[in-house]
Amino acid sequence: MSSTDDLRARFEGAFGAAPDGVWQAPGRVNLIGEHTDYNEGFVLPFAIDRAARVAVRLRPDSSVRLLSTFGSQGLTTADTGSLDRGTSKGWTRYPLGVLWALQQRGLSVPGLDLLLDSDVPRGAGLSSSHAIECALILALNELTNAGLSPEDMVLATQRAENDFVGAPTGIMDQSASLRGSAGHALFLDCRDRNVRLIPFDAESAGLVMLVIDTRVSHSHAGGGYAARRGSCELGAEVLGVKALRDVDLTDLEEACGLLDPETFRRVRHVVTENDRVLQTVDLLGSSGPRAIGPLLDASHASMRDDFGISCPELDLAVETARSAGAIGARMTGGGFGGSAIALTPVAAEPRVRAAVERAFARAGYTAPDIFSVRTAAGARRVE
Repeated sequence: MSSTDDLRARFEGAFGAAPDGVWQAPGRVNLIGEHTDYNEGFVLPFAIDRAARVAVRLRPDSSVRLLSTFGSQGLTTADTGSLDRGTSKGWTRYPLGVLWALQQRGLSVPGLDLLLDSDVPRGAGLSSSHAIECALILALNELTNAGLSPEDMVLATQRAENDFVGAPTGIMDQSASLRGSAGHALFLDCRDRNVRLIPFDAESAGLVMLVIDTRVSHSHAGGGYAARRGSCELGAEVLGVKALRDVDLTDLEEACGLLDPETFRRVRHVVTENDRVLQTVDLLGSSGPRAIGPLLDASHASMRDDFGISCPELDLAVETARSAGAIGARMTGGGFGGSAIALTPVAAEPRVRAAVERAFARAGYTAPDIFSVRTAAGARRVE
């Protein structure tokens, strides 16, 4: 990522004046709790030391000019008086979605110039889109004195994703980005939106969190994610509950007789995944990170077999990392590609990296990008 001084200089070169400030928001790794958020369940993500950074200057008119340090899209222009969900494309959908969502809250949204820089891998399941949204909404909240609370910003960015971008996501990603804390995971109850910081210091336990980006790109706006959400809604309707959060492990036997086989498997994943999140929180408090490996493994098996959101590359990454010495591994994010995580003893890290690279080469897959992440602070102004 560019330094703050470099980003400011590039902004001034592109737009002819200095920005009003620079804000950043991190990506996230979801430690455990996949596809539970929109079912009003529990999740346990953490903010990572990869972030999106935006230099922003408000304008006296309604013009919006957007530029990034990467890609070939070039300068994108829009107008706050006619934000169009249908014509925006690429990364610009996310800042434009934030502007639109704030308008829907009844706020007056000024024009702006924005330069984006980011080192959150795109399409890797690490929430690169929400990092952009959270950085911008934090900037606008400050620059316009909007008085939005963290919860307000979470809900506004969710609306941007759902109704502007067209991705039916929950509130996990932006909650982690806005409310994360170094040395902690964020235990989020997606029904009442209460959060609790849970100590998660892998380094002190002699562990490293490896991210294995399979380079298989995914998109939450695609049909697979929406289909899984539809199955969950159908399951809740048939079972007569507000959301799958209200289904207990002891209810699964009865549910098996009421639901078609596919819907039952989708429901079983959500119900058991909620239980795994709660177990993980308890174990982190009582025994530390080394105790959670089996829960990570079980989560991946559930996503692969019951929820059907893994892919051959993710399965190979997880299986190989475990065989090479990781204490637990799972895919992370919405699925259908993206990344796996492997909680690995420091001494085993080189062995795990090499084993995964060899396995992908033997299978004829694109070489994965393997890197470590640490917990990080949430969104903040940096200049």
